[in-house]
Amino acid sequence: MSLLDKIKNRSAVIGVVGLGYVGLPLAVLQAKIGYRVIGVDEVAEKVTRVSRGENYISDVDSAELKEAVKTGKLSATSDFAALRGCDIVMICVPTPLTKNKEPDISAVVSVTKQLAKHVHPDMLVVLESTTYPGTTEEVMLPILTAGGLKVGQDIFVAFSPERVDPGNRSFKTHNTFKLVGGVTPACLTAARTFYEQSIVKIFPLSSPRVAEMTKVFENVFRSVNIALVNELAVLCDRMGLNVYEVIDAAATKNFGFMPFYPGPGVGGHCIPLDPYYLAWKSKEYDVHARFIELAGEINEGMPYYVLAKIQRLLNQRGHCLNGSEVLILGVTYKADVADWRETPAIKVMELLQREKAKMVYADPFTPSVEIEGRSYSAVEVTDEQLRRCACAVILTAHSAFDYERIVKLAPVVFDTRNGTKHVTGKKDNVVLL
Repeated sequence: MSLLDKIKNRSAVIGVVGLGYVGLPLAVLQAKIGYRVIGVDEVAEKVTRVSRGENYISDVDSAELKEAVKTGKLSATSDFAALRGCDIVMICVPTPLTKNKEPDISAVVSVTKQLAKHVHPDMLVVLESTTYPGTTEEVMLPILTAGGLKVGQDIFVAFSPERVDPGNRSFKTHNTFKLVGGVTPACLTAARTFYEQSIVKIFPLSSPRVAEMTKVFENVFRSVNIALVNELAVLCDRMGLNVYEVIDAAATKNFGFMPFYPGPGVGGHCIPLDPYYLAWKSKEYDVHARFIELAGEINEGMPYYVLAKIQRLLNQRGHCLNGSEVLILGVTYKADVADWRETPAIKVMELLQREKAKMVYADPFTPSVEIEGRSYSAVEVTDEQLRRCACAVILTAHSAFDYERIVKLAPVVFDTRNGTKHVTGKKDNVVLL
C-alpha cells in the first residue's frame, strides 16, 4: 500500500518528536481522527505523563488526551527506534537562540541524525519548528538522504510551520490555516494530503524556503509593530498623553491601521526569538536587517524602562526602591496562560532584585519562579498585601485579578498592560505605561 493510500485510509502511523506546546496538540489531533500516534520526547517526565493520559498543555483537551491513550491511539516513548515503524514523522522541537542571539538549531540537527538511523522508503518527514530559510533543504535533507534514499521518490520531506497561539479560544491546531512547502512536487503532495485529513485549510507553497521565510516574517511583522507602539508609549509618557487612548482613537479608522498595544517587553516562544533567525540569515546575503534589529533593541529595552518608571513613581511618593515592597501582578508572558517562556516579567523582576527591592509576586498560573538563583513563591493578593506594598505593578493582566480591589487598596498601581481599563470610579493612583 502506498503512503498516500495509508494517509487517506488513516492506517499510517504518525511519529511526533517533541511533546511540547506544538507537538502534543498535534499528536492528540492526529489520534482523534483515527491515526495511531507515537510521541517521542527526551524528557522522561513528559513521556510518563502522556503515557498516563495526564495533560500539561492548556490548549489540549484533557478528555481527548485520556481517550487517545486509553484506546491505544496515542503512546509515548523516549526511544527514537520507535520511529522505524512510522510512516510520517513530524519534528516539533525547540529552536532557541544562543547567548549571542544566533540560531540554535542543535535540537533539529540532533533529532534528524537520530531519525536518519531509522528512515525508510515511503516515509514523510515534516519539520514544524520555526527556523531560518534553508534549514529543511540545507541542513536536514543531506542528513536524511546520506544513506542513499532519493527525495521525492523514496522519502518525502517538507516544512510546515507551527502557528500555535497559546490560550487562543477561537483558533486551535485544526482550524488555523496551514502552510506547506515540499522539497519536490511529490513531497508537497504527500504533506498536503496528510494535513488535509485534519486541518481545515492548506496553503501549498513552492518550496520549504518560502514556508520558512513566511513563518519568520509573520513574527517579524509583530515584533516591529510592537516595537513601534512601545516607542510611542515612551513618547506619550514624556508628553503626558494616554497611549491607549491614542491607539484606540487611531483604530477607529476604517482602513490602513491595525492596532498593536505596548507592554513591558515581548514574550512567548516566537516573537522574541524568530526575528533574529532572519536577521542572522540575512547577513549571508550582505543584507543588514535594520528594522528587525532595531525592533529587538526597543523591545528588549522595555523592562529597563519599566524599572526606571517604578523608581520615578516611588521617588515622587518619598520612597526609595531599595527596601520598598513591590508587588508584581502576573509573570507569564500572556494573560490567562501558564506559559512564561521568554516573558519580560522575569527580566523586570531580575532588575528589581538587583536594585534590592523587596519583591513579591502573584500569578495564578505560576506557583514559583527562580530569579538569578533566588526562589520566590506566589502570594495571595489579599487586602493586607495590597495596602502594605509601596507599588503594585501589573505585568500580565490575568482575568483572575480583581482590578477594582487592586486600584482601591494599593497606594499606587503601575499598569503596563491596561488591565485596569474597565475599573470604574476614581483612578488617580493608576499610572499607565
